[in-house]
Amino acid sequence: MPSRGPWIDHFGENFLWSNATLILKGMAPYGVVSLEEIDRCCERLRKREGEPDRGKAWYEEWRALGLQVEERGDEALGKGYETTAGDYYLRSGIYHYNAERFIPPSPEKKEQAGHAYRVWHQGIRLRCPDIEFAEVPYEGTTLPALFMKAREPGPRPTVVVVNGMDNAKEMSIFFCGIEFQRRGFNTLCLDGPGMGETRRMRDMASRFDYEVPAGCAVDWLVKRPDVDGRRLAIFGYSFGGYYSSRIAAFEKRFSACVALSALHWDLAAWQQKIKDANRNAPKSVAQSNFQWRWVAGAKDEDQGIEIARKFSLKDVAKNITCPFLVTHGGNDRVVPVENAQKLYDAVGSKNKTIKIFTTEEGGAEHAHVDNRQIGMDFAADWLEENLK
Repeated sequence: MPSRGPWIDHFGENFLWSNATLILKGMAPYGVVSLEEIDRCCERLRKREGEPDRGKAWYEEWRALGLQVEERGDEALGKGYETTAGDYYLRSGIYHYNAERFIPPSPEKKEQAGHAYRVWHQGIRLRCPDIEFAEVPYEGTTLPALFMKAREPGPRPTVVVVNGMDNAKEMSIFFCGIEFQRRGFNTLCLDGPGMGETRRMRDMASRFDYEVPAGCAVDWLVKRPDVDGRRLAIFGYSFGGYYSSRIAAFEKRFSACVALSALHWDLAAWQQKIKDANRNAPKSVAQSNFQWRWVAGAKDEDQGIEIARKFSLKDVAKNITCPFLVTHGGNDRVVPVENAQKLYDAVGSKNKTIKIFTTEEGGAEHAHVDNRQIGMDFAADWLEENLK
């Protein structure tokens, strides 16, 4: 697939770094990153692309930026400028989280993630005090979540958001929560098993039957007076496109489902391909060689491939009966676009929609991170029409 210019392919043929950078750039419309700061960090990284340990270079430069921005937040807070400090801490938190991305599973990875969450959460509390930190009861423990209320009073329709493999609820609450709040919805962004804080800080691997944690989220939501339990939607992006579809197939209390990008129809084959590519052309892939097996709780790549066989919608999608939307980028280089059509064709709902974004209109990369706003607007407008 040819490069599309420095906005999309910041590091040219190094898709591993370019894709991770584009995910951050996609957060720009929500005021939680600075494009200048990102560009400054990436220019330093350009000089280090040839180093033997590129993961170390990535960690050091993003951590350095995170610490610099965090220090400015400390200075602002010391002067009593809490809103400004919140801005700095939000940006610092996401940079620290990005620094953790390519650290292999280790105490160092957990320590860096913990640093990211401390700063990130401080920023959320200072800048967005209306965002509620929640713990959803789940199998004798809890799952961390963030809840953003609709502005309108009374029981409101609510969207439960599940992340992809590399993202976190602290990102979702902004690019999803803000759009849904503007349309009169509540939003619950959940870090389920294998996601974000739950994987990094609570050592909880993923599971294929995601209707179980999602059901726990519904149990928690329907007890709230500000939630209309008859109007619940499940929304997943990137790898979450598998989770949301699986959930809709089995948790019938959801009355609408969005997969903001489909997952590979054959996840095991995809993982085999990544295994081979990481051995032969590591710059060509979007994932580190440990990411999936760590998320899945596998001891090695081969066990990860076996676990991936359970993460299939092949015999599941027919059970989806609620209104269903799948969107996908026409230039998606993480999950080829034909997977969206396969999912759409297999879904059992009579009310189903597919939308493929082209390079001409934007949103053509994976999960629309090249123009996240256009993808989110389409999905949110669809929910307005279908979550009734």
